[in-house]
Amino acid sequence: MPSLQQTLLFSLYLSLPLSLSFSLRMPSLQQTLLFSLSGVLALSSGLLSAVVSGLPLWVGGSVLCLTGAELVNASGPELEKFRGELSYGLLGGRRVRQCGLGGRASSFNLSVLPVFPELLSAIPVGLHVSVLFFCGVVVLFSSVASGFFFFNAFGRPYETLQGPLGLYLWTAISCVSSCLVMILFASEVSLNHLSDRIVNFNEASFVYRTHSERFGRCFWLFFLVFLLHAVNFLLIRLTGVQFPFRGKESELSGGAADLMY
Repeated sequence: MPSLQQTLLFSLYLSLPLSLSFSLRMPSLQQTLLFSLSGVLALSSGLLSAVVSGLPLWVGGSVLCLTGAELVNASGPELEKFRGELSYGLLGGRRVRQCGLGGRASSFNLSVLPVFPELLSAIPVGLHVSVLFFCGVVVLFSSVASGFFFFNAFGRPYETLQGPLGLYLWTAISCVSSCLVMILFASEVSLNHLSDRIVNFNEASFVYRTHSERFGRCFWLFFLVFLLHAVNFLLIRLTGVQFPFRGKESELSGGAADLMY
């Protein structure tokens, strides 16, 4: 049977973490700096993903007028007269169709909203909507993660969604969503021959084919967004936050048992 002194010490030990929980959760200087850096990276990721989502620089390349080139049996330098340009993003782009008589420049809209029904019959709508949806998820949860990083840097967070668990959760959602944006968009472009569909849309007289195609700077900037969220995972771990958060509870229960006996 424990003595009265042991009982009082045990009660004091149990009440100490509760009474000092707020002060013990104040982040150290190193944690403040790391969380602040993570907050800046998350905020930069959100702003960058929001900007590049609206730019028409995701895919660029050249298109060849097959009809005109075959009519004159063009080859070598002569093909330049039948080679146009194409560049587009998630919401629209620009194409220059050239078939030996000068370039015909035109702009197009890839919005899936009913207000802008252009190209809805030419693009895979479901896949395109998924890309736009995950872009919105990246922007939203990058902003949320940034706010909670700063909250953990200068506040006293609990071990809930606004504490260490939330940091891992919001960062994971942003990281996975940015990866899905790249995978889905690459599938939309490559597997569905999106460039050929766009350049031949509403074209009755000539047939065009993609001559060269490459992913533009906006696509690779979204890859940078993915890398920034991956770096944030490492920074969270450097602050000493482990996943899952069971270590402290086991230490407390073990220490209480040792003190009791």
